[in-house]
Amino acid sequence: MMRKTFGVGLCALVVACGSNPKPQVTPAPAPAPAPVATAAQQPPTPPKALVDPVDALIHTSQTHFQSGEKELSAGHLDKARAEFDRAVAVLLEAPYGARTDTRLREHFDRLIDRINAHEVSALAQGFAEQKYEAAPIDELLKNATTFPAPAADAATQAAVKADLEQHAHDIPIPDHPKVLSYVEVFQGRLRDYIQESLERGAKYMPMIQSVFRAEGLPLDLAYIPIIESSFKTNALSKASAKGPWQFMKGTAKDHALKVDWFIDERSDPEKATVAAAQYLKTLSKMFDGDWNMVLAAYNGGPGRVSRAIRRSGVDDFWKLSSTSKYLPRETREYVPLILAAMIIGRNPAQYGFEVAAVDPQSYEKVALPHAIDLRRVAEWTGTTVDEIQTLNPELRRWTTPVKYPDYEVKVPVGTSNKLTARLAEASPADFSTFKWYTAKKGDTLLTVARKFGVTRSDVAEANTLSTKSKLRPGQELVIPRAPATLLAARTERTAPSAVASRSIASSAATPAVAEPPSLTTVTYRVKKGDTLFSIAQLFDTTVAKIKTWNKLRSNTIAPGARLKIRTAAR
Repeated sequence: MMRKTFGVGLCALVVACGSNPKPQVTPAPAPAPAPVATAAQQPPTPPKALVDPVDALIHTSQTHFQSGEKELSAGHLDKARAEFDRAVAVLLEAPYGARTDTRLREHFDRLIDRINAHEVSALAQGFAEQKYEAAPIDELLKNATTFPAPAADAATQAAVKADLEQHAHDIPIPDHPKVLSYVEVFQGRLRDYIQESLERGAKYMPMIQSVFRAEGLPLDLAYIPIIESSFKTNALSKASAKGPWQFMKGTAKDHALKVDWFIDERSDPEKATVAAAQYLKTLSKMFDGDWNMVLAAYNGGPGRVSRAIRRSGVDDFWKLSSTSKYLPRETREYVPLILAAMIIGRNPAQYGFEVAAVDPQSYEKVALPHAIDLRRVAEWTGTTVDEIQTLNPELRRWTTPVKYPDYEVKVPVGTSNKLTARLAEASPADFSTFKWYTAKKGDTLLTVARKFGVTRSDVAEANTLSTKSKLRPGQELVIPRAPATLLAARTERTAPSAVASRSIASSAATPAVAEPPSLTTVTYRVKKGDTLFSIAQLFDTTVAKIKTWNKLRSNTIAPGARLKIRTAAR
C-alpha cells in the first residue's frame, strides 16, 4: 500500500513538471509561535567581559601621550605640555595609587623618560640653526664647464626662432648657439629641474615682477633665480651666497639686508627681491644698460667684468666670451644659461612645460614687542611651526630676533588677530628667555663664552660683533643658550616629572619617611647646539660633575656623543 501511494505521487509530480516549466515551491507551514518562557525558564545572561582597570588606565595615559607627541611635532608647546601632563595625571589620580601595580609603575617610568626625551629634543632645536640646501648654481655651472652642452637640433632652433619672433622680450635675446644649446638641455636632461623651478617660482613671480616693474627693470630678469636657486629660499652656495637671489654677505649688507646670528634677510623672498632690484639697477648704470654685461657682473662681480673690458678693449659680451683670456668659464656659461631660462620662463608651453596657475604667496604681519619662540607663534595662530618657518625663512633659528624692536613676523592670512590678542595677555614667561650678561672689566668674548659654556663665535654673532671685538665694562650681552625649559615654560607650573615624583611618594600606603633621594644614571645623547652648561641646567647639576662622571678634560662636546648623567631616581 505504501509503495502504490508513492508511485501515484511520483506520477503526479512528473505530470506537473511537464505541464508547467516554472518550478513549483510548496509553501512551508507557518512556524508555530514560540512558547513564552516564564522567568524561571529564561536563559541566563552571559557575564560581561571583565575590563582590566590597569590596562584601561595605561591606555588612557598612552592616548594623551600620543596626542602630546602630535602637538609637539606641530610646534604647539602649550598643548603638548598639557597632554603630557594629563598623561601623567591620570596615573597619579588612580584611586589605588600609582605604586600598587608593577605594570603601572613600569609604564609610568617609561612615560616620564619619554617626556623628558622630548623636552631635551625641544631644547636642542630651539637655538639650532635652520638647515640649508645646496644652491643649484654650483652644480649647474660645474656641469656646464665639465660637459659642454650639445648643439640644438632643428626642432629646437625652429621653436626658439618662432617664439622670439612672436613674443617680444624686454631684454634682447639672440639666437646664439650657446643659448640654443641650453634650451635644448633644459628640454632634455634638465627638464625635471626646470619644471620644478617654474612650479616653485609661480607663487613668487607676481611679487618679483611687481617689484621690478616699480623699479623700471626688465621683467625678464625675474627668471634669474631659476638658475641661481630654483627659487629656494634656503639655498646656500659653496661660496656662502644665500637665498633665492644668491647674495654674498657683503653685497647683502650693502643693500640693507640684515645678516646676523638671529636673522638672514637674504632668505626673505620679498626683501631679497627689493635688494636684487637695487643691485641690478646699479649694475645697469655701471655697464650702460648692456644686460649681458650686467648678468656677467651679477655672476663674476662688477670689478672682474670691468677689468676684462679694459684689458680686452671689447665691450660686447659675446666677443669677450669667445676667448678664455678675460672672463672665467663659469661666467661665460652663466649668461647663456640665464638667457635660455628667460626664453622658457616667458613661454613654457612652447617647450612642453605645463605650469598650473597658483595663488601668489600671501600673509599678514604682526609686530612683536619681544623675541618669541616660533613654536609659540604657531600655537597662538592655530597653525604649525613648519608653516611659520616657511613664511619666515629669514629667521635662522626658532626664535625672532632680540635686538630689532617691533620685528614683524609673518603669519597665515586670517590669523594676525589671534596672535595680537594672545600677545596682549601674554606674561614674560611666554616669550623667548635669553641669558643676559653685563661685561666686567677684563672680560673678553672668549672668557664670557667659557663662563657660559658656549662658543666665542656664537656670542659674537648673537651680539653683532666680530670675534676680535673688545668688550667694554657695562656692555650688555645676550648669551645664546636654550631656556631652562620649553615644555614647562610657565614659572608657575611644575614639570610632569617633578609632579610625578612628589605625587607617587605621597600615594604610598605607609607614612612617608624623609630619605635622601637616590640617584640613577641616565645616558644623554648630545644634540647639535648643546653645551655642557645647557645640559647641566637641564638635569639640575653642574658642568664640573658632568665632566667628572664622563672623565672630560675640556668643555668641548660633539653632537652624537653620549654622556652619563647622575640624576634623582623617579
